[in-house]
Amino acid sequence: MSNFTLLHRPRRLRRTPQLRAMARENRVAPNDFIYPLFVRHGDGRTPISSMPGIDQLSVAEAVVEAKKAWELGVPAVILFGIPAEKDPIGLENFAQNGIVQQAIRAIKAELPDLVAITDVCLCEYTDHGHCGLLDEMGNVLNDETLDVLARTAVSHAQAGADIVAPSGMMDGMVAAIRDGLDAAGFTEIPIMSYAVKYASAFYGPFRDAADGAPKFGDRKTHQMDPANVREALREAELDVAEGADFLMVKPGLPYLDVIRAARDAFPEMPLAAYNVSGEYAMIKAAAANSWLDERKTVLEALLGFKRAGADLIITYHALDAARWLR
Repeated sequence: MSNFTLLHRPRRLRRTPQLRAMARENRVAPNDFIYPLFVRHGDGRTPISSMPGIDQLSVAEAVVEAKKAWELGVPAVILFGIPAEKDPIGLENFAQNGIVQQAIRAIKAELPDLVAITDVCLCEYTDHGHCGLLDEMGNVLNDETLDVLARTAVSHAQAGADIVAPSGMMDGMVAAIRDGLDAAGFTEIPIMSYAVKYASAFYGPFRDAADGAPKFGDRKTHQMDPANVREALREAELDVAEGADFLMVKPGLPYLDVIRAARDAFPEMPLAAYNVSGEYAMIKAAAANSWLDERKTVLEALLGFKRAGADLIITYHALDAARWLR
């Protein structure tokens, strides 16, 4: 036994649950969450096999699911649409009675204070599954796509969306959408930009959920190289300059360093992290095999986003996590 006196004993503050809570640096709460909903035409629900517990929803079922979120203290949902028909342009994306437009109106009629966010991209709506219009060689046309994105954002705002969230990583997308919204009189509608979106292997289950896998090729020409961080900050800087009101980093868990870098570079900006489908599916699969404690693992992962600097977390775990936190 040493004869010196220990002046500093960090374990003193870990001795009881109450002491640990008093010394806790970061917390996660239901009002940090945004809950994704996949909306389709028709009735009822269609389970998504690669995402246990998540379904494709009719408009009526989307309202039911949104109510669950609201009652648990989750303040926002983000809507992804699955159209009745797909075409080279994705016409239902900006149709007055498109599936997302129907869902916005129905959700806001029942839950006027719930924040309705809409994903703005072409991939779920086009028959080729890419994030923009294509030329005859199959290349994504950046500038020609911007008008479609602006028309889609305006259509969502007309239906009652509170926030629009462009996700296609087209250069200039935030500026084009801002111009389109302002010209249509929607100067108050914020833009939550998928400013930093990587060409990730973690999106696989989402492509099942949204029926949005590309029919050929990949998205590496517009989504970011997973090796790059400095480029992420440049992307975010451009979006801020174009008028973004929120920034987002996607995926989440493999990119906590990028979340931290974005937080440090843009301390004034609200920052969201997307806890994506592959991250969700991995935890669900491990929990189903009793390899991990689902509740403890999910809450630890969500806390990791907050510790890295995220203000908001888009997560498929939102309802379960909100119940556990209560």
